[in-house]
Amino acid sequence: MTATSNSSVDEVLEYKEKGNTCVREEKYEEAILHYSHAIKLDPKNYSLFSNRSLAFLKIQQYYHAHEDALEAIRLKPDWPKGYFRKGEVEAATFHFAEAMLSYRCALELIPNDPIVNEAIKRTTVLLNKEKKANEQVPWLGAGIGIIIGVVIVLADQIFTAKPAVTHPLLMAALTISVALIGYALAKAFRYYIGCQRKGLLDAPLDLLKEMKKTDNDMNETKNVANNHHRFTKAQARLKLRKGKT
Repeated sequence: MTATSNSSVDEVLEYKEKGNTCVREEKYEEAILHYSHAIKLDPKNYSLFSNRSLAFLKIQQYYHAHEDALEAIRLKPDWPKGYFRKGEVEAATFHFAEAMLSYRCALELIPNDPIVNEAIKRTTVLLNKEKKANEQVPWLGAGIGIIIGVVIVLADQIFTAKPAVTHPLLMAALTISVALIGYALAKAFRYYIGCQRKGLLDAPLDLLKEMKKTDNDMNETKNVANNHHRFTKAQARLKLRKGKT
């Protein structure tokens, strides 16, 4: 039993080292395979999930990177690196507020760590930029709308024989209307960007599972159709017998 256990530990360490080497060589897909083999042998090894989280992050597989970071935290709640990995994934997917919370959890476990402090500073800057963009971009859209509205009015006055808009109030109303449209479009654009970024941590579509589900649905439909067809034939025979009697 001891020899087998030691052999298993050695194998886990070997796979882990191979994964680490691949990460250093930027062979992240290969690193994921090595870490996955090690995890099968030692599914409670939190450092393996942390390392695989980094490899997934490098190839922008954010959902899997986030899941591995969460698993590392679940296995070792008092290990700061799990929270740091989680924060790195959240920062990479524009979930800056969540990333700040993760980094602060890591900092509570390892106070004054320079790497975590630097990550917090970096994320704070990005979070502030994001807030400013959400506030400023709609007004930028309104400003562009005003310029377009003024251009429309001037073009109507200069290039048409009979201008469609002659009253000053109508000119102002047209310009304001175009500005409001610009504001609304810019606001909608920022909302769309936000939704896209939130979706970066969503689970990817399992195509094989969906295909199997479709095949099962088709088979069930065929079975129902066949049963209905047999039932209809049986009814026809019964009616025929009744008619003869």
